[in-house]
Amino acid sequence: MANERRTAADSTGAQQGWRGWSKAFALAASTLTALLFGFIAALDPYGARVEAGQPARPLMDLNQRFMYPQIVRSGAFDSAVIGTSTLRLLDPALLSRGLSARFANLGMNAATPWEQSQIAGLFARRVATPKLVIWGVDQTWCEADATSEARRLTPRPFPPWLYDDSAWNDWPKQLNFTTLEIALRLAAHRLGLQPARLRGDGYEVFTPPEATYDLARARLHLYRGYGGHMPDLTPQSPAVGVAAAERANWQFPALAWLEQGLAAFPATTRRLIVLPPVHAGALPREGSVAWQRFEACKAQITAIAARQHAVVADYAHPSVLTREDSNYWDPAHYRLPIARRIETDLIALGRGDGPSSDPALTVLGAPR
Repeated sequence: MANERRTAADSTGAQQGWRGWSKAFALAASTLTALLFGFIAALDPYGARVEAGQPARPLMDLNQRFMYPQIVRSGAFDSAVIGTSTLRLLDPALLSRGLSARFANLGMNAATPWEQSQIAGLFARRVATPKLVIWGVDQTWCEADATSEARRLTPRPFPPWLYDDSAWNDWPKQLNFTTLEIALRLAAHRLGLQPARLRGDGYEVFTPPEATYDLARARLHLYRGYGGHMPDLTPQSPAVGVAAAERANWQFPALAWLEQGLAAFPATTRRLIVLPPVHAGALPREGSVAWQRFEACKAQITAIAARQHAVVADYAHPSVLTREDSNYWDPAHYRLPIARRIETDLIALGRGDGPSSDPALTVLGAPR
């Protein structure tokens, strides 16, 4: 009996010890979680509390999808560049001076049409009087499956909770190690220990320094998909025949998002659609079925532009600009001097000037 009582007492003591340890652990974990959450909330690295009239936080991460919503909500900018990395080299400071506006560059690396529509929608809703929108439309907008669930996002995380109009759901999403890391970077920046990763208007020169440009190396990137050799860029003549039934089945579903996005802006907002210049080797060969399909997509973009009172600046065709290898780092990314050239064209169009003198640019629609 004594042994039984001793065993029961030992068991009770062990259970009490275990419960005490569990309570201490839970208290310590809860305290640590509360401290970390408080640290994140105090630093607010994604600018969840930013409203019109308040400055955005310093941009401390290279994932623009998390950084840019606060730029929009701050109300500091009345004009925007939207698109992918094919427009990210356009300097909003130069556009602002040339067009008497306050530009932010909201282009996101590899942004899908859906992701672009999200930032455009946020800009339309949260900016009181949007002045001018420059929207880059890549070939991805013309893909038949661009609106499928599988194509809406990329491997890069996208936070839809930062793009809606509800603030209550933002904070629970931020209790993670990634947000903690960005908050720590922001704290280091506040202490003068780390520079911002992106300029306050979203701009970044993401290409290598111009002084390091090597044409031979660039050609390795330009022709990697062609076995290292220049592809045949001469037009197919005659053009490949396309049956009427096949042509009638060409669908470009993402363009509905483009039209909805443009329609969300006030009538007073000027709209520029830019088909960015990619290297000619990245374009379908003239006369091919793919080329004719791309031209059909362009025709729909032009029709949308007409309905939405937009101007189309088309660089996406073979020209002295797109055929010249030395203008590019790789098939999709031109060099800084080309960015300056495009800015000059867009400033002229934004001012409502006459037709551009740039032979590489086709302008559709009347500037206003």
